[in-house]
Amino acid sequence: MEAAELEEVQRAIQGDDSALAELLQRHYAFVYKYLVKVTMDPNVAEETVQDTMIRCMENIHRYDGSSAFSSWMITIATRIYIDKTRRRRREQIWLEAVRNQAVRKLRWQFESRNEEWTDVMDAMTRLTPEHRIAVLLKHYYGYGYDEMGEMLGIPSGTAKSRTAYGLRQLRKELG
Repeated sequence: MEAAELEEVQRAIQGDDSALAELLQRHYAFVYKYLVKVTMDPNVAEETVQDTMIRCMENIHRYDGSSAFSSWMITIATRIYIDKTRRRRREQIWLEAVRNQAVRKLRWQFESRNEEWTDVMDAMTRLTPEHRIAVLLKHYYGYGYDEMGEMLGIPSGTAKSRTAYGLRQLRKELG
């Protein structure tokens, strides 16, 4: 690490907010570009780099100089991203369990009223909401793609592609 940067880090550790701001600004683009490559999603990268900057500000006193300042920041950024990824996975598992419970309850309600729960209904539960909505609007309620696009605030071509994808998935499930 350069002597000037080391001096700036020392000032930041001692509470010099302008030195800390300068350090973070200087390394922001580097960390962001790294995170774009890691996440492959500029929005996730931006969110993660913001969290990284906050964590660096909160923990500047823990920086010991054993590695480059940029390496320290990359380490923090990586750990934050991994933690977020794990959290998202746990949330997805939880949401899937909630969704499955809701589907079981809906199926029970159908069957308790002597209404038929078909394989198609079962397959529909596995479509994403966007695809399920498109299939229902087109093939159950009979709307045209232009109307669907207007209702959903999307281009009619997107409505058409969502419908086609949903039908393809249903055919796979039922085929």
